[in-house]
Amino acid sequence: MGIFNKGNNEANEQEENKSLDIRSTDNEEGIKTELSYHPEWDLSVQEKYVFQYNHQKLPTLQPNQIAINGINLYEYDGGFVITAFLRSSLPKPVSFEVIDLVIVNGDNERLARKSFEMDLFSELPPNSCRPWRFLFENENKLVDEIPKNNWKVVFELKQKAPDVLPLDLEDSWKEAFSDEQKQHLENIVKNLPPLREGEVNFMGLEAKIIEGRGLAATLLIRNASNRSITIENLPLVFEDASGEAVAQAGFQLNNLEIKSQTCKPWTFVFPESAIKKENLDLSKWKTYVPQNAAVNMKEEA
Repeated sequence: MGIFNKGNNEANEQEENKSLDIRSTDNEEGIKTELSYHPEWDLSVQEKYVFQYNHQKLPTLQPNQIAINGINLYEYDGGFVITAFLRSSLPKPVSFEVIDLVIVNGDNERLARKSFEMDLFSELPPNSCRPWRFLFENENKLVDEIPKNNWKVVFELKQKAPDVLPLDLEDSWKEAFSDEQKQHLENIVKNLPPLREGEVNFMGLEAKIIEGRGLAATLLIRNASNRSITIENLPLVFEDASGEAVAQAGFQLNNLEIKSQTCKPWTFVFPESAIKKENLDLSKWKTYVPQNAAVNMKEEA
């Protein structure tokens, strides 16, 4: 049976689980929502009773509030499924394009996260509450085991990236840089155009030939997303002012971490064997990841 099939009895066998709203909903007085089932869900009498029972126990909402409350969780095909109420106290119908959900434990530690396309959900009527099932695959887990009882589902509230991403230097760079060099780099960072929300950007800072080693290209890696990233390996192509691809190499970075909403410089040295021509014109240059190349980059919680 598919997890989104109508009348999934497996959900009824799990213990009830309270979940966290996008805003506090512990008020004594407020707006009560009405249950709204998706028109294509064919539920049994027992399933409707379970949903009605859990719905009656929900706190009321503040005006103009969107909230989510988890009901149950069960394992499925290496991952897990949660059933949750999506709730709205808005006076007009609400449509969701994409929602980002995070599963946390009782200590608010992140256990899993995923973005969900909501085109099949249809409109949520005014002042209503609709149950929905969300499948988290194994790769969405941030821990090995997801508890079946001590969990909450929350909306992931994305923070707007600051216009200037602060520098996060590796210890070796801090030791090697003089105060003047650090200030010079900070001035460069302050004058860069802001990134789009969630964007990761590589910008060239300096390129030079190192005798006996090769071509050294220093890049500034900027991460405007809400999650840190780690880069294990990175293939790069180098073009000089002629527009030719004059060097290409792969770089093992041993899980170089670029923290959320920060930037970090890193130097990539193309060995002499990877340089395809002599007398490079470094008055203008760029580096990029070759098309269809495999990049091992992971997002962290």
